[in-house]
This record gives sequence, C-alpha cells and structure tokens, in this order.
Amino acid sequence: MVAFLWAQDRDGVIGKDGHLPWHLPDDLHYFRTQTEGKMMVVGRRTYESFPKRPLPDRTNVVLTHQADYQAPGAIVLHQVAEVLDYAKEHADQALVIAGGAQIFSAFKDMVDTLLVTRLAGSFAGDTKMIPLDWDAFTKTSSRTVEDQNPALTHTYEVWQKQR
Repeated sequence: MVAFLWAQDRDGVIGKDGHLPWHLPDDLHYFRTQTEGKMMVVGRRTYESFPKRPLPDRTNVVLTHQADYQAPGAIVLHQVAEVLDYAKEHADQALVIAGGAQIFSAFKDMVDTLLVTRLAGSFAGDTKMIPLDWDAFTKTSSRTVEDQNPALTHTYEVWQKQR
C-alpha cells in the first residue's frame, strides 16, 4: 500500500515558504495518527519544516537529491527505487508519502490511498498539490470538523484506488 497524506485549502495550496499556511492542531493530530508506526516518506524541505526531527514513533525517510545530506535519526535515500526497496525490506510498515509536491509527483503512479484534509478557506501559498486522476479513486469516508474560524473548517477524506 502506498498512501498520500496531505492537507490543502480550497484552491489546492499545500505550502508557503516551506511550511503550512495555516495552524490546525486537529489536522496535526490526524497527521500523527496516520503516520505513527508507519514509514513516512518526505522530501528534504518538508523534513526540515518539522519543528522536531525526526518525528517520533515512525520511520522517517527523507528522499533527496543531495548526496551528502544528513538527517540523524532518519533514513536518507536518493531515488524512488531505493525507497521502494527499503519499503519491501520493512513490509510490516505501511508506506505514507507526506510531501512535498515533488515527492508526491515521484510516487504518483504508485499511490492507491489518498488521505486528504480539505480546508474550507483559501490561504496564500507558493506550493499546490499535484494534479491527481481523481476518477481512478472512490471516496470511502468523509468527516467534517467545524471550526470557529470558517476558513479552518475542514473535511477528512479517504479515497481508495479502484481495482
């Protein structure tokens, strides 16, 4: 199983200046529950945006082109094939791709589960989620959480690839 996990605003924005353009503790909790005990793959910039590195209770895999990049406590790999080989060696852990956009693009043809948090508002940002073939997926669950700030009202959706 290869899952994508991300949050986006109503316009598809997922980042600004290497960080999330919003602060949504409920979604951060969801992120934690969806990645704990699993193999979480992120790019270097996404990894460096985490306030604490590596994130605890999950395997942190950083996919980067920087040959000399070091991330103590994380696994640093340089090619998608290396990530897939590593995942096969650790098949007891689900593979969760958590960004950024270049990493999502690299795994686009392999994803079978989409875990998306959709925020109701529009936020300024410089990175959007990559286009996905939504017709190849079926929504299997949806849960909306109202927020005092209407822009932060959000919906958790799970989509499964049709077989």
